[in-house]
Amino acid sequence: MAKKEGTQIILVNPRNEVLMYLRDDKPDILYPNQWSLLGGMIEPGETPEETIVREIEEEIGIRLEPSAVHYLCTRDLDFGIEHTFTTDVDFEIEDVTLTEGQGLRWFSEADVATTELAYADNAILETFFGSLETSSR
Repeated sequence: MAKKEGTQIILVNPRNEVLMYLRDDKPDILYPNQWSLLGGMIEPGETPEETIVREIEEEIGIRLEPSAVHYLCTRDLDFGIEHTFTTDVDFEIEDVTLTEGQGLRWFSEADVATTELAYADNAILETFFGSLETSSR
């Protein structure tokens, strides 16, 4: 059986915080009531890049410019294949409408380090924040 294939994105604000959402508290979903990066499953005929642009528009009403969405990595995890992207954004949570999950929050590197995240997001964000320290972002 083929593994499920999904996408996620690290949305980074000017304060180098990343946007996370609190997953619904439903027993029939993976990682209920845990914080996670935004993203979703690839639909037939879509590329991972097309998926993440569609998902962000569906989930928070923000239309990302595809040329500003940057591929970070693909991981083969126990729950499926995960394609991760990054992009810089500049908006406040009050300016978007979450259509899935319980809430949105900006997480600093310290917040990520002290919170158990869904979908092995701690590992990818540790790598991401480490790359910020070595780049001239």
